[in-house]
Amino acid sequence: MGVVAADSPDSTPVPVLSIRDLSVSLPPGGDRVHAVHRVSLSILPGQTLCVVGESGSGKSVMATTVMGLLAKELQASGGDIVLQGESLLGASAARLRALRGRNMGMVFQEPMTALNPVMTCGDQVDELLSTHTDWSFGQRRAEILRIFERVRLPDPERMLRSYPHQLSGGQRQRIVIAMAVVLKPALIICDEPTTALDVTTQKEILRLIADLQREQGSAVLFITHDMGVVAEIADEVLVMNQGEAVESGPCEQVLRRPKAEYTRQLLSAVPGMNPPAAKPAFTGPVLLSGQGVGKTYGSRDWMGRNRATAALQNAHVAVHAGETVGVVGESGSGKSTFARCLIRLIDPTEGQVHWGGHEVATLPESRLRPLRNQVQVVFQDPNRSLNPRRTVGQSMVEGAMNFGQSRAEAEALAAELMAQVRLPVEALQRYPSQFSGGQRQRLAIARALACRPQVLVADEAVSALDVSVQAQILNLLREIQGRLGLGLLFITHDLRVAAQLCDRVVVMHQGHIVEEGPTAQLYAHPQQDYTRRLLDAAPAALPPLEAV
Repeated sequence: MGVVAADSPDSTPVPVLSIRDLSVSLPPGGDRVHAVHRVSLSILPGQTLCVVGESGSGKSVMATTVMGLLAKELQASGGDIVLQGESLLGASAARLRALRGRNMGMVFQEPMTALNPVMTCGDQVDELLSTHTDWSFGQRRAEILRIFERVRLPDPERMLRSYPHQLSGGQRQRIVIAMAVVLKPALIICDEPTTALDVTTQKEILRLIADLQREQGSAVLFITHDMGVVAEIADEVLVMNQGEAVESGPCEQVLRRPKAEYTRQLLSAVPGMNPPAAKPAFTGPVLLSGQGVGKTYGSRDWMGRNRATAALQNAHVAVHAGETVGVVGESGSGKSTFARCLIRLIDPTEGQVHWGGHEVATLPESRLRPLRNQVQVVFQDPNRSLNPRRTVGQSMVEGAMNFGQSRAEAEALAAELMAQVRLPVEALQRYPSQFSGGQRQRLAIARALACRPQVLVADEAVSALDVSVQAQILNLLREIQGRLGLGLLFITHDLRVAAQLCDRVVVMHQGHIVEEGPTAQLYAHPQQDYTRRLLDAAPAALPPLEAV
């Protein structure tokens, strides 16, 4: 199923990239034979093709096959990939290395894994230029500064000397984009480049890619699970499921008049920006609260002078039984710092924190530990919060037993929780690596619930999940909250998710709370300029689906 582009008035334009009936085989013994099965597409100069689909649909496998970066256990077993008239599947490793960078560049989802942590950012771009050009050192340095300025990095001279860990997430992603486009390749592949970014940074990155594409005439293959991004940037859309192309066509057609039922399901799972009507104010007990919470970090500069950095100042929140409070804001706004102070993963330097009737801001760990079951956390990445060497059952039982349950009680509760998160009880005997990303996040929720908490704190718990799995997790949280009466503190940069899940929203900026209120009221009538800018930066609304 190819993506068909209109002919030019003069002649049929030549695609930058053509994929014809591509198949990529999986190792034997899996749940399917192919990671990608007979997928076709073409992209013209200056055109953006968005590839969408759930995790495991084959999007990233297809992209890495184009780049010649396919994992060793996978094998291209059919079809062809043609870049500017040259077949890639039969190309040698040396030829692919020559094409990468100069003819095709790739922007990866996670810049910290794409960048070398022991090389400065300038050296990493210089390595690329010295490999593919015969420019002098001065020419290369001038070009690095030019491209750093072009991708809107502040103080390019400092960025050139900085290491990746010294930059923010958005700055690191700009470095990766600079490396992908510095040689003006004909094809730019973007694999979920904005998934972990807040809405304002995401908007800047999308605008940057569009500007560079327009200047260079590059074709863009953009992989994403964010349908709002698709609506904003796509010329053509290819929908994939279980390794196969299920639908393709112009963006307007696919988003408004999808032919495949799978595409309709995918679009229906996208949360909207219009919150439901406000509920009556919650009057139940306050399960988690913070008043005047602040966090200041001390350090020394290069001359040995003491410096203080206020990451959080005078923050406050109250979460009632059965209530969901969202905390939103850009990266670096203090959201996670506030949450970590509230759950005492870091010690606040000022203010009060209450878990129910207990003031815990200054409580020593020996007295805090018996209370920790009251407030449990679900982190963004379940891969890092589940022990890969222990079975799921061992991890869940351990938490319950730490707070007084017998082994028999803990095992019975674990089995009950598996049913609540809609996973088979037999899965308790398996390891985290044997589950999908969405299943691992359900397991992380079940493990948190095993401690019988009063409050769940979810820190970007659905930001890395595709829309259908995200919808399942959000529905699961609502169902569990309704049944158990939990309070939920939901940290997110996704304003659509906050709109649909949260009863109240707290907006943070540079360590301060700038606005708060019932979600429907705050979204409809924001009082602060910053809140308005944040809401305006959200991806474009999807066009309404037309009736079949």
